[in-house]
Amino acid sequence: MKLVTFEEGGRARPGAIASDQVVDLQAALGVESVLAIVERSEELLPAIREALKKDLPGRPLPSVKLLAPIPRPPSMRDGYAFRQHVETARRNRGLEMIPEFDQFPVFYFTNHQAVVGPGDVRVMPRHLEKLDFELEAAIVVGRRGRNLKASEADAYIFGLTIMNDLSARVLQMDEMKLSLGPAKGKDFATALGPYLLTLDELEPKKGPNGNSYPLAMRAFVNGVQVSAGNLGDMNWTFAQILERASYGVDLFPGDVIGSGTVGTGCFLELNGSGITKNQWLQPGDVVTLEIDQLGKLENRIVADG
Repeated sequence: MKLVTFEEGGRARPGAIASDQVVDLQAALGVESVLAIVERSEELLPAIREALKKDLPGRPLPSVKLLAPIPRPPSMRDGYAFRQHVETARRNRGLEMIPEFDQFPVFYFTNHQAVVGPGDVRVMPRHLEKLDFELEAAIVVGRRGRNLKASEADAYIFGLTIMNDLSARVLQMDEMKLSLGPAKGKDFATALGPYLLTLDELEPKKGPNGNSYPLAMRAFVNGVQVSAGNLGDMNWTFAQILERASYGVDLFPGDVIGSGTVGTGCFLELNGSGITKNQWLQPGDVVTLEIDQLGKLENRIVADG
């Protein structure tokens, strides 16, 4: 099932995509939000599936303004799960590969109040100092859990979506010299969307450390492809990240956890490898991220201030 949040009359409403139509789930079933669906999934998902069988009226998808599937998640973490990205980005900065990468999956907290969906992303002048995209997927936690084991953690995933962890590289590099962060280099906008795909729609590859998802990933800037990768190449699975994230703390329905950047999935890596030549995002640029089965997330950069 493809769940969306769309805007109507200045208000966010939950919907489901069926045959390129967006069905208003608030009008059909009185559902308050996609977050409510995640929180009450055992009750609401069967009801939504039954309702969609009735050929409910919908709005053509191109005519609907989509927001992020969960516009304000309870929390948002971002992982660092692709060795290729980490190794290449470090090598381009003259650094050896850090051995701790292979010891445990790491993540950072980012600003869950700065989530955006498809469409314009407004950025300040300092964000435009080497503004970058990051091609990622993200999971949405489906139920409360604590001290999870990787062998069981996939059962706590509600679904997947595309994530663009927009990054102001000059701000990020300056603040991380202090061995903290990233903070201001990351906290201004993270794009999610266009929809949240429930886990039952995917066919994972099962492994001893949890499932992986062999889905092709692509990034385009102004219609020109700059990146290609595969979500199945994560060196740490989402299950392993969930195990680490839940150690000693509760995870909650609706929490978002990103995969980290796929190899070649940002200009920081591409420029350093000579694939692109000092290219960074500029006002007016359109960034399009695609992941098989998860759709296409498109954002336009707009200068603000």
